[in-house]
Amino acid sequence: MTLSPFLTALGSAGPPADRAKDMNLYAWLVGSWEVKTVRHLDDGTTQKSDGEIHFGWVLEGRAIQDIWIRPKRPAPSTMYGTTLRIFDAGIGAWHIIWADPLNQDFSRQIGRSEGEDIVQIGDDSRGLQTRWRFTEITANSFHWIGEERSSESDPWQITYEHFARRTNS
Repeated sequence: MTLSPFLTALGSAGPPADRAKDMNLYAWLVGSWEVKTVRHLDDGTTQKSDGEIHFGWVLEGRAIQDIWIRPKRPAPSTMYGTTLRIFDAGIGAWHIIWADPLNQDFSRQIGRSEGEDIVQIGDDSRGLQTRWRFTEITANSFHWIGEERSSESDPWQITYEHFARRTNS
């Protein structure tokens, strides 16, 4: 099976040399990951599930795109979304655009490094403020924490945690 012209045009082997340094914040993610997810519900209970994430270079290496799938295929998806990460030299940070058409969940964020973590802050389609954090980052694992709040004066509430491990695929 060959890739369609669209997928061939979308994918890239890596960033162009003049942008490689700027792309380092997220470049380590490129590849495939298995993920254990914990969803924190408002009533204090949690739901656990397994999933998969795939990251790759796109748009001639000027962006990194991912696909988050939960649960793992071939089970019917309850979440199937994608993030596009684009570095903006003008602000020295990343534009993050998330879309999950299955659940009609959309958000825009700005991503930057904070110490050893990556922190993305923005708003979602429900009007909530969101913060997504990549923590405990190693070459083969990371802990991703999703948080939200209604206003600046409200505390952040953890809604999701993802514990990811790199796969060989």
